[in-house]
Amino acid sequence: MLRLMETFALVEVTHAIEDALLLGTISFDSVRHLLLCRIERRPPRLDMDSYQHLPVAQVRTTQAADYMTLLAEACA
Repeated sequence: MLRLMETFALVEVTHAIEDALLLGTISFDSVRHLLLCRIERRPPRLDMDSYQHLPVAQVRTTQAADYMTLLAEACA
């Protein structure tokens, strides 16, 4: 995603990532495809049944306690 942000605005990449999450995939290729479709104002042609090799996103909201665990491990 950082590579996309070298070329595209943060807000554009953010929208593409949100679209990818709704479709259940967060691979670079799918996000880039959705980003380009949004910019070119054309419908995406990303049928997830045709791309079964792409990872399915299982994303949950990050909790502050998760970061505290990482800090505790680093200090140990």
